[in-house]
Parts: sequence; structure tokens; C-alpha cells
Amino acid sequence: MTYAAQASFYPQNGISHVNPTTPSVMTWTDQGNDLVRLRDRLARLGVHAELRDNNTALMVHRPHPGLPVWVFVGYGDAYYSWESANKRHPVNDAQGAADILAAYVSR
Repeated sequence: MTYAAQASFYPQNGISHVNPTTPSVMTWTDQGNDLVRLRDRLARLGVHAELRDNNTALMVHRPHPGLPVWVFVGYGDAYYSWESANKRHPVNDAQGAADILAAYVSR
């Protein structure tokens, strides 16, 4: 089994599909772009966040000592999620997610 064929069995790898005519060509999801938008919105609010793990995670720093909050895109690329997916917000509202996360990390 080729890498591309193996990868198609693992959606958590961020692979949205494998081109059947050229198995080595893969199309990646927009997770990274969604996280970049969220990072940029957080920066406008004065919250430091950095992309990690090839843009598959966003590490949001707290303004005071404490563990950072890790944010991922999940639920079929429809939601930002954090706190072990107990908290989530639609990716089509990056500003709303940034507002909620800014309040969350500052408490």
C-alpha cells in the first residue's frame, strides 16, 4: 500500500482526498488557514498565539502564568475546539471564537 493510500485511511492527518490518478498528490484541508485566521484575530485583541505542528494546532498563551490553551479544528473542519473538545465555536466566525478565547485565557 502506498503512503497516499495509507494516508487516505487516516482523516486526522488532514487529508481531504487522494487523487486516484496520481496517488502521491494530496489535497490538504483548510485547517491551517482557519487557525491562521483565528491567530490573526487573537493578535488584534492582544492575545499571543502561535501555530504549531504544521499548522494543525494553535497554542494560545495566557496573559498570566499558566498552561496555554491548545486549539484545533475538528468536527468535519466545522469547529474550533479546545479543552478536550468540551469548548467549541464555528470556524466561519473567527472573530467570535477569538473573543471567546480571549476571555477564556484571561480568567
